[in-house]
Amino acid sequence: MASVPPAGPAGPAAQAAPVAQAVLVRICDPAGRPRGTGFVADHLGTVVTSHEVVDGLSGLLLHAPGDRTCRVGADALVPLPEAGLALVRTEGLGVRPLPVTVRASAPLGSYVRVAAGGWRQARVLGAAPVRHTAADRVHLLDRAMELAMGTAGSDALRPGGAAAGGPVLDAETGTVLAVLATSLLPHAPGSMRDGEVPAVHRAAGFAVPLTGGQGRGGPLGELLRRNAATVPAYGRDLNLAGALQLTATSVGSAGPDTWREPVERSWLVAEFERFEAAQASVLGLVGVPGTGRTTELAALAGRRACGPAPAPTVWLRGADLRDGDASVADAVGRALAQAGRILAASGTPGDMGVATPERVARLARDAGRPLLVLLDGPEEMPPVLAHRTAEWTAGTAGWLRECGARLVVACRPEHWEQAGALYPAETLHPGVAERLPPAVALGDLTEHEAACARERYAVREGALGEADARHPLTLRLLAEVRAAVPGGAVEGCPTREEVFEARLGLMCLRVAVRVAAAHRPALRGTAVRRLAAEVSGRVHEAARRCLGPGQGELAREAFEEIFPWRTGWASAVLTEGVLVPAGGGYRFAHEEVADWVQGAHLDLGEAVERLVGVGAGAAAGPGRVPAQAAERGAAGGADPAARGAPAPSPSSTCAPQNGRTAGAGRVLPVPRHRIGPVVEAMLLLERHHGAGQLAARMSELIRRLEVLDSPESADAQWWAAHLISDTLARVPALGPYSGVLRELAEAVTARSLRAGGPQGLGDGLGTFGPWFWERLGVDQAERVDLLRVLVLADGAPESAAGRNGRPPDRYLDAVARLLRGDLRRVQILLCGWFDDERVLPGGAGATVAEVAQALLHTHRRPALDDLVEALVEAGRPRADELLRALAADEPSALCRAVVRWAHDDRVERRVAAASYGLVAAPHATAEADREQLRCAALALLGRGADVSLHGAALALLVRDPRTRSRYLPRAMAAFVVGEPRVPAAALVTALATHPEPVLATLRAGLYGVDARAREVLRALATVTTPALARRSAALVAEYVARRPEGAVHAAEFVQARLESGPAARGVLLPLVRGLLRGSPADTRSAFATVLATPGSPSSAPLRAELLDVLVEYEEYARHDDASARGAAVLDAVLRAAALGSGQRPDARTRDLVRRTGTLLVRTPEGAARFDRRLVALAREVPGFARRVVCWSVEAPQDWAALIGPSARRAVEALAEIEAGQERAGGRGGPGDGPTGPADGPPGSGAAEAVADPESTREGGRLRGRWAGSGSAAPP
Repeated sequence: MASVPPAGPAGPAAQAAPVAQAVLVRICDPAGRPRGTGFVADHLGTVVTSHEVVDGLSGLLLHAPGDRTCRVGADALVPLPEAGLALVRTEGLGVRPLPVTVRASAPLGSYVRVAAGGWRQARVLGAAPVRHTAADRVHLLDRAMELAMGTAGSDALRPGGAAAGGPVLDAETGTVLAVLATSLLPHAPGSMRDGEVPAVHRAAGFAVPLTGGQGRGGPLGELLRRNAATVPAYGRDLNLAGALQLTATSVGSAGPDTWREPVERSWLVAEFERFEAAQASVLGLVGVPGTGRTTELAALAGRRACGPAPAPTVWLRGADLRDGDASVADAVGRALAQAGRILAASGTPGDMGVATPERVARLARDAGRPLLVLLDGPEEMPPVLAHRTAEWTAGTAGWLRECGARLVVACRPEHWEQAGALYPAETLHPGVAERLPPAVALGDLTEHEAACARERYAVREGALGEADARHPLTLRLLAEVRAAVPGGAVEGCPTREEVFEARLGLMCLRVAVRVAAAHRPALRGTAVRRLAAEVSGRVHEAARRCLGPGQGELAREAFEEIFPWRTGWASAVLTEGVLVPAGGGYRFAHEEVADWVQGAHLDLGEAVERLVGVGAGAAAGPGRVPAQAAERGAAGGADPAARGAPAPSPSSTCAPQNGRTAGAGRVLPVPRHRIGPVVEAMLLLERHHGAGQLAARMSELIRRLEVLDSPESADAQWWAAHLISDTLARVPALGPYSGVLRELAEAVTARSLRAGGPQGLGDGLGTFGPWFWERLGVDQAERVDLLRVLVLADGAPESAAGRNGRPPDRYLDAVARLLRGDLRRVQILLCGWFDDERVLPGGAGATVAEVAQALLHTHRRPALDDLVEALVEAGRPRADELLRALAADEPSALCRAVVRWAHDDRVERRVAAASYGLVAAPHATAEADREQLRCAALALLGRGADVSLHGAALALLVRDPRTRSRYLPRAMAAFVVGEPRVPAAALVTALATHPEPVLATLRAGLYGVDARAREVLRALATVTTPALARRSAALVAEYVARRPEGAVHAAEFVQARLESGPAARGVLLPLVRGLLRGSPADTRSAFATVLATPGSPSSAPLRAELLDVLVEYEEYARHDDASARGAAVLDAVLRAAALGSGQRPDARTRDLVRRTGTLLVRTPEGAARFDRRLVALAREVPGFARRVVCWSVEAPQDWAALIGPSARRAVEALAEIEAGQERAGGRGGPGDGPTGPADGPPGSGAAEAVADPESTREGGRLRGRWAGSGSAAPP
């Protein structure tokens, strides 16, 4: 039996292509007797036949064309009697599988082909219930396909014939609709007997349908799904495999040609995999030309086409889009139609017009393999379509959502900046690209990837400069040049431009060789070189004309004019890949090379003036070129360069132009993605005329940016900013442009300060965010210095809104990142900020110097010892403050530094050891730290030349219990004679072990020649042991009795002891009572100021009790100075009450003011004094005037007796002024807390108002308890 039945009498239709391509398998029993026919359904060799063919057999012998046979046993048989089918697993038959229909049913009356004594035509009559009698039992089939055919065909379908198990093919698509079964009998439940047929008609035969089989379970359903995914079918039976074949054809015909296998970027592969597994439908792959966007798209398409589950991919270029497209689906439809024509030309059956984008996308979605559209270079879309990008994007997003398709857009950043923002946020794949909508940023290769590329391209390491060593296109083109040079030798280390020049020259030479070969007589030698020069000139003319109307392409007419077809120029240029077809025109094969060669023909001055000129016409707008100007790009000719190097010609065009109109009298703007040639022209300016000319050009652009701040000039701002940033990113060295960078940083800062924050920088200066300065190829010192200028541009933490919901990046964040990345270097550089007292915006009063302190303190841990060394080397007051804070927070680090400095040969380091040893000593509680300080003190004491440092050494040794007894006498003697480096605090530490001599020494210090009363009393305030505390208080009382003028120091002692809380009551209550009794008014005033201050919560009860003692004393005691000087005490209470009104409960302040006023108004002089002081305090203390007004409203009778009418009116006027300021955004009112300069020490807490560089991400705040406090040690 032949594998393909001979033609029967069915006529010419039987020779249709779908039938002729069907190859069948003959099935026999193990003895070789024919049993029937089958067809292969997958590439694994699975044969489908009817159940009657294998029923009762334990093995089969299968025959395929070419004398191929396969014998199988019972284990290879999968009988499906309930379905009337059987599956046979085979090997080695080599038969092409037939596609199975994916339709749910075959239309009634449709024509089919069956193999019954030859291929014959039959007609589907419908579906009928039948019964199948197997060896074991009778099986009922609900819906068998009923066929009608001629007499000869009916005879071939008799039971036991060879037709059993053969396929029923769709006459149009060639897909298998059913399997012939000759043993099926009609069955009408309840009305028929066995063997009886319906009375309506007698069918010629029955077949078991395969329609709708993909939804079945079991082996059959699995086979049919595998068939749909691997065996292509088209037309009405288009399946997943057919869609894969169509889309693969579109990729093959439109995708790029790869020179060699590219290096895999594993991180990008992982990013694509995340995209395909997520819900987002659009991914932006953003990168400048030459970074490998097209290469990565091709690699993605290749990966999707391979593997166990291939997925459909359609490749599009922007040039494939049309003016009238409503969405990307229109271009996908054209690509599929083109692929269908290619397949139809090869004889593939089926109507290819059925493969619409919607059907292909839904088919892929239902199979769990979404259609992916790769749109490469959308910048190439026609200008009119580009003008309505928003409409096109909305249509594309809707189509993707409706059909479940995905889209990858590979484009320049300039395009994605606008186009990406038009997609709904939820459709975009998350990615981080600076100042762009979410996208995946593609740049140079990593070090490892570049090394792999060099190995693959046979390019030695060091063949390119550092700036180009990881640039994908430069590496590839250099490899092409090396491959063409005999021996592969390329001298020196060429720049990117030199590689481009060499490769362009090579292409021109190859084109010349092709043109010369077609010349008769053939040209050789010098003639070919002259021809290569002519080719170069024509290529440059083509580049110049690309600057004319359009999107950077060369019009077909211009191409045919420059490269005529009849002389072979056009075919030679296209064959060598100098230019490639793109839409209705042609483009240079590599976009970066195109920008480079076009930039040589640009009139830079006029182009810049048109794009960013302040005086640009309002009709066209900044950066818009009238259509008439585009004609200049098509006139004249470039003087051809002999070696192919681009050189400006006298007829160069003025700017990359559009020249297309969107309507009558309306001119479209120059597309932003056409910035490439302008940047190349600016770089050419440096190469030809030096860095000074380019620096002057960029300075002019910065000045333009400073004056362009209106919304109408947004386009001009964009061009100016990106010309600066893109040029600075490409210049060989930034050294000559340090002045430009400084000018740019100052311009950014000035605009931000004027606008109230970085949100006011706009599209121009806003381009130069932190990321720009971090990536500049400048020395770290210059970068940090530029950021010092820029931190003022951050504005208040809440003044800037982040893009795309992300927290805004700040210049302070950039400094923090630099610090983390290069700790030791940046620590030293930040110490240079300590003299910068400029105040940061935001109202907190923090300065640049305090920010530097905060950064160094926050990021101190990884290089703590280096930080300490950097601070002591800086030798600035801010460095001293930070060292004192580190003494409290990191005492071990400072102790280590002290012992290093004590053994240093430099005098200044030993002085630092003496100073900071005393600072660290109170915090050195660990034995190891004390050991370090002990060693340092002994080292200092052992240097006879450092006599001035011995006092500090003695103080350290006195603090150490191990050495105290030995060195205490020398320390006390030095203290008595006025040695400043032996502090009283050091001696106080010895009170517990040597109370008598130490107290005697401190008493001597109080009354000595060089009295140190304040230091001694402050030291005594730290004594908390009850017995010693009482003796200290007695010493204070004795001092005030002998030196009344020192009452202010005694008041400080009381203030310090009050912070100990209730534990100090037993010492302070008798001390204060004793000091008040009989003391002069000046002494009582000093204590009044301290006791009326709010203080800490723990000191409040004792402070209030002592204040009551003082006020009661003033109320009832009789004083010799009871008039003016006595009133001064109450005046001090009143002032302290007002100054602390924001830090204590309002009721407590009210009672204190009222009680003080009641005592003062007992005399006319006191009443007048109370009125004057009340008005002065209302003017001085924010919120106090309104408090007084509120009190008087609550109890008018009480306060009317205290405040005079004029004073009351003055206070009310001041309160009204405060209320007006609050309504206008001024300071807060009562209860809002401290708001004025009197609240706390100058600069305290300033750094707390400066957001931590990581605060927006980690919720942290910088510690500011030490910043700007000016105190000798941390509080």
